[in-house]
Amino acid sequence: MTRLYTILLIAGGLAASCNKLDESPSSLITASQFYKTQSDAVAAVSAVYSALNTDAAGDFPMYGRNLNLLTGNGSDDQVFSPSNTNTDVRALGTATYVATNDRVKKNWQQHYFAISRANIAIDNIPSIDFDTTVRARLVREAKFIRGLVYFNIVRFWGDAPLILHDPSTIDVNAQKVKRAPKDSVYAQIISDLTASTLLPKTYTGGNIGRATSGAAHALLAKVYVTRREWGKALTEINEVINGGYGYALFEKYLDVFQQATKNGKEHIFSVQFGTNLGAKNSSQTLSSGNFSSFNTAVYPGDLPADSTLFQLFAATDTRRDVTFLTRIYNAATGNYVTFSPARFAKFIDYSLTPLNNQAQSGINFPVIRYADILLLKAEVLNELNNGPTADAYAAINQVRSRANVAGLTTGLSQADFRDSVFLERRKEFIQEGMRWFDLSRRGGSYLYDALKKLPAKTGAALKDTLFPIPQAEIDINGELTNNPGW
Repeated sequence: MTRLYTILLIAGGLAASCNKLDESPSSLITASQFYKTQSDAVAAVSAVYSALNTDAAGDFPMYGRNLNLLTGNGSDDQVFSPSNTNTDVRALGTATYVATNDRVKKNWQQHYFAISRANIAIDNIPSIDFDTTVRARLVREAKFIRGLVYFNIVRFWGDAPLILHDPSTIDVNAQKVKRAPKDSVYAQIISDLTASTLLPKTYTGGNIGRATSGAAHALLAKVYVTRREWGKALTEINEVINGGYGYALFEKYLDVFQQATKNGKEHIFSVQFGTNLGAKNSSQTLSSGNFSSFNTAVYPGDLPADSTLFQLFAATDTRRDVTFLTRIYNAATGNYVTFSPARFAKFIDYSLTPLNNQAQSGINFPVIRYADILLLKAEVLNELNNGPTADAYAAINQVRSRANVAGLTTGLSQADFRDSVFLERRKEFIQEGMRWFDLSRRGGSYLYDALKKLPAKTGAALKDTLFPIPQAEIDINGELTNNPGW
């Protein structure tokens, strides 16, 4: 809420320095005056969605690069580009970041900006007189986004301000909110997502890409898995798989990340990106740096943390050559340029000619896809039954089979099967905003131990299982305290 507090503080300063000013506004537009029609309601919810793929300050979008700087660059998968001069980005890549880190602050601000937009929609749409079915749907869509964003918040920062209504006062002190216990945040997430399970199963035309009931069940499954509520998680997983939503794996892993196949059968919920969005485009901010220069000594994009990530993949694994580039054709010279180490390449639209025109791409960012649900099913069954069942093997082997990797054979212990599932998740979801969360939710020192294995991450500490509350937020809001160790 930094922007809001800053504006209020500036306003207070102006009032103090101009105490002779006595002006009453002759006109203004309040929320109650603006939200009058169905078009107003649709616009309010569109603004909620846009908080995920744009940034009002012209920064990288939340789902594009900024969130990935925490989940990827902050994990054992990724480090900053050698040419990146941003000290805050480099600190995330070496696990030496502090509470004043700008990228941590930007993620906090973007997440709470999305919360603010969702609250505005949820508070105001019910009072608008229009089609009751559409009205209820729009509120549930906003609740889905609020649930998703708070799910990120509680996993990144633990206890967090739980703000459910747009501020109704300009009193600065009234804006200062304490951190709510994480169980209270989770209770709100579950409430929002449960309401969202009444959303439509599918959409047509220009509504394709909106949150669905299947997406709500899928996200609830992820919430329950994170909380280790295995029985509830399995109920949600079975609904996603057996509820008639039509979800399935693409035959080709590449199709998950192409414009021509976006919002397809594997995509349960994606952040939508159109064309001609430049730096606001997900592909532009994650992989298209491969094409900005053929000089192998200068690379503007991020890199795998070390060669071991690439080496996790068998040569036959079709995910490897979708996730990484080891060489690229330079049409100007007629030769291939070889990359060592390999570069990230998942968010590249191969339908474009020439390939370097990725700023024109409209690749979406997949937040939840069917492969995630299958791997969660394997994990949950292993935990519920103190070891893998036949259905657990079948679920993980669907993902492995699509990748042209031999299926796991029976006989694994519970611990070994658990490790196999998390390894499969790592290979399946590189740069998809999951690795840090997966490491963190395993608990104990698991995240710390994974980071410490890498020469680039020697700054890791046990406190890194939660990110710091941004110091700027604590300075503005005296009710906030930081996480242990920060």
